[in-house]
This record gives sequence, structure tokens and C-alpha cells, in this order.
Amino acid sequence: MLQLRRAASSIPANIAEGHGRGGDAEFARYLKIAAGSACELEYHLLLARDLGYLPARDHEGMEEKVVEVKRMLSSFVSKLRADS
Repeated sequence: MLQLRRAASSIPANIAEGHGRGGDAEFARYLKIAAGSACELEYHLLLARDLGYLPARDHEGMEEKVVEVKRMLSSFVSKLRADS
């Protein structure tokens, strides 16, 4: 569960760090790192479900939210690149 929390907290931390670095290219790079953390979170949620630590219905709701976050990050990266 600690890895799950670390992956979840890494997403907004990378967004904040990227924003603080300045420049769209650097920000996009950190958004991609945040997306990687979202993929890691997705895996840890699946593992927690498979090991019986997380009920299937709870997993489903959390999975939907992680997929949405990944979509938002992808859209943000695309927008930054289009504006460059």
C-alpha cells in the first residue's frame, strides 16, 4: 500500500515541479513523468485487487479516476505542444 500512496502522490508532485521549472517543453516533460506515475498507480491498484486488499467495486471506481487523470495529462501535453 505504501507504493500505491507514493505513486498517487507523485502525480501532482511532478505536475507542480514541472510548472515551477518554466517553459512549455520542460512542463510537458514533467507531465509525461506524472502520466508514468499514473500508469504505476494503475498497476498497483490492479495488484491490490488481485491480492484481495481492494474490493473489485472499489478498484473499478479508482481505475476510472486514474484513466481520467491519464487522459487529462495527455490532453495537456498535446495542448502545450500545439501552442509551441
